[in-house]
Amino acid sequence: MTTVHDLALMRLVAQHLAGPPAEDPAAAVHRLAAAQGQDFPGAVTSVALRTAGRRREDVLSALDRGTIVRSWPMRGTLHLLLAEDLPWLLELLGPRALAGLASRRAALELTEAQAERAREIAVAALSGGGRLSRAALLAAIDGGGVATTGQRGYHLLWFLAQTGTLCLGPTDGGEQQFVLLDEWVPAPRRLQREEALAELALRYFRGHGPATVADLVRWAGSTVRDVRAGLAVVGDRLARLEIGGTEYLLDPELPDRLRAHREEARAVRLLPGFDEYVLGYADRGAVLDPRFAELIVPGRNGVFRPTVVSDGRIVGTWRWTGTGRRRAATAELFGPRDDGLSAVVPGLAAALP
Repeated sequence: MTTVHDLALMRLVAQHLAGPPAEDPAAAVHRLAAAQGQDFPGAVTSVALRTAGRRREDVLSALDRGTIVRSWPMRGTLHLLLAEDLPWLLELLGPRALAGLASRRAALELTEAQAERAREIAVAALSGGGRLSRAALLAAIDGGGVATTGQRGYHLLWFLAQTGTLCLGPTDGGEQQFVLLDEWVPAPRRLQREEALAELALRYFRGHGPATVADLVRWAGSTVRDVRAGLAVVGDRLARLEIGGTEYLLDPELPDRLRAHREEARAVRLLPGFDEYVLGYADRGAVLDPRFAELIVPGRNGVFRPTVVSDGRIVGTWRWTGTGRRRAATAELFGPRDDGLSAVVPGLAAALP
């Protein structure tokens, strides 16, 4: 009988954190459909952890080649995803993310005309293969007569990306550069709405399962109706299991993969903050005791700490302290029992990509 504990271990295998890794960063991102990207260095590490090479350089190279991009495809939240997937995901999920646009602009004292003027400036600055850092692009917009002070700059960049003008692609000195989406992604996939809903459902449940309809609704900022519409097309390509009266969907091959790699899945591992293993679900109860939920995001401020995972459960957080030769990783474990976890954290941190 499948248990809640099995759910956690299967998710590690489904996400390529245990068992056979993804061949390369593109395959890792494709498996997840999209990976949380709020913290860029952490997001690069998260993808690298899921690949055979476990190299940050490979992820950065994929960004520089235009295989992977970073943008706001859903929920107004930054993600890493395949470049070819960004246009259809924006078309499918963007309208809901833009629903509160008028009230947000009113709070920022921004007008539609100013936002469109910012678009004109950005297009002029980036056309013909241009690349600009966030600071340089905001300076250009500001210099063109649209103030970018306070939160106005972030809102304008988000809006221009959310509406398909910009994305974050190549890197320069470790910082991503803004580019024009239609130039950087010359061969986007184009999906009809039903096809897009089906693809989103299939890839989410294969890459995150076992997961629920509610998990996908929350993850994508979608609706129950749309998720069920996608499942109506691809549901026969997914397995279902029930635990405690809740239905979970998953890759049919996942239980066998877990049986083959269960011990690896149970191992202690460190994850960056904002990793999909933590943020990829509406209900984190399978991997995290609700009593400790605020310890991974103190004050519910939206900033998720790096986590310590043991036997599929999040058992603490970790961080780097000191600099240079005195730099060391330390853990803050939730429970009173240590079981030697604190001692292995420095070595695990040193081995991270």
